[in-house]
Amino acid sequence: MSPSFTAVRRVLNTTAYLSPRLLGGHVWRLFCEPVARDKVRDAQRPVHDQAVVENITVNGKKVVTYRWGEGGNPVLLIHGFGGRAANFAGFVHGLQRLGVPALSYDAFGHGDSEGRGVTILDHLAVLRQLQDEHGPFRAVIGHSFGGTTGYLALRRGIKADRLVSIASVGEFASLPSTFCRQLGLRPVYARELRRRTEQLFASEPDLWNAFSPVHRPEEIEQPVLVVHDRDDREVSVEQGRRIAAAYGDRAEFLETEGLGHRRILGDRTVITKVLAFAVGDGATPDE
Repeated sequence: MSPSFTAVRRVLNTTAYLSPRLLGGHVWRLFCEPVARDKVRDAQRPVHDQAVVENITVNGKKVVTYRWGEGGNPVLLIHGFGGRAANFAGFVHGLQRLGVPALSYDAFGHGDSEGRGVTILDHLAVLRQLQDEHGPFRAVIGHSFGGTTGYLALRRGIKADRLVSIASVGEFASLPSTFCRQLGLRPVYARELRRRTEQLFASEPDLWNAFSPVHRPEEIEQPVLVVHDRDDREVSVEQGRRIAAAYGDRAEFLETEGLGHRRILGDRTVITKVLAFAVGDGATPDE
């Protein structure tokens, strides 16, 4: 953690004794907006540069989309908070070897898209437009917040044959407290984040359950693969276990070790198993 953020944290925690609302807006922006935009890494560049890049407009903002391959229903890839489409380079490469088209995008405030922050309903608005143009999907694969979004998307009309979530939160209500714990902020800020979230989604009844993957699993009939690393320090593996348990016989659970929250996307074994599930015919990409 940078010295500058350590100083900010000290100010926030000191102010919390007086009024969490006084600086709650600063915490809220940290909660909703990436501190910095993720850049395309050298290892991701070849796949990134092969994409057909297009711009769509969603809620008045430009969203950059990426498409690889033609013919058939694509596999849709949803990145996590602070990420971008290029994070799935290993998966896209594997899908190319299998001859399966892939589709992804940079969310609001991420990658090359416009905006500052993103909500789960912003993601859903993008997905609906992508479905109109490219759906239905062979599978949806989401990482972290993208995986959490995937469950809501299928419950709200996005058509896909299969769903994969990687390192995702199963209980939406855990997000504020998890966020504050990671940043070393006092619990009072978690309550402030809950208040602001409920204010933002005032039109959503029972939002903490409605946005949770473990909520009403019977509404998702598709097979589900849940992937989580037991050494994930951002989202506890217990969240993945709870998702898998909620879906019972419809779910497969892959628990890894030593990969953490982000490196799991580059692991060859994970990529192979995820794509074998997503493509649905047991095929695996050639090395």
